[in-house]
Amino acid sequence: MNKTELLAEMGQVLESKKQAAAVLDSLISHITRTLKKGEPVTLTGFGTFKVSKRKARNGRNPKTGESIKIAAKKVARFNPGKSLNAAIN
Repeated sequence: MNKTELLAEMGQVLESKKQAAAVLDSLISHITRTLKKGEPVTLTGFGTFKVSKRKARNGRNPKTGESIKIAAKKVARFNPGKSLNAAIN
């Protein structure tokens, strides 16, 4: 399911697709701002979004085979909650 399909589903529950888009955009915006501050976002029963640090490492350019350095960076992670795991299994 992509964003357009999700909005169509949400639009059936809410008053309109436009309202669904506003809700989804607001949710994504709030999660992003909180993660930028380095704080986790926990949705009980669903899961936790958090920021992890990935260490610098050596890699290889797939075109040339040349060894390259890949810089350290922050990455977003999602850990599913027990209820979500139970629902899909």
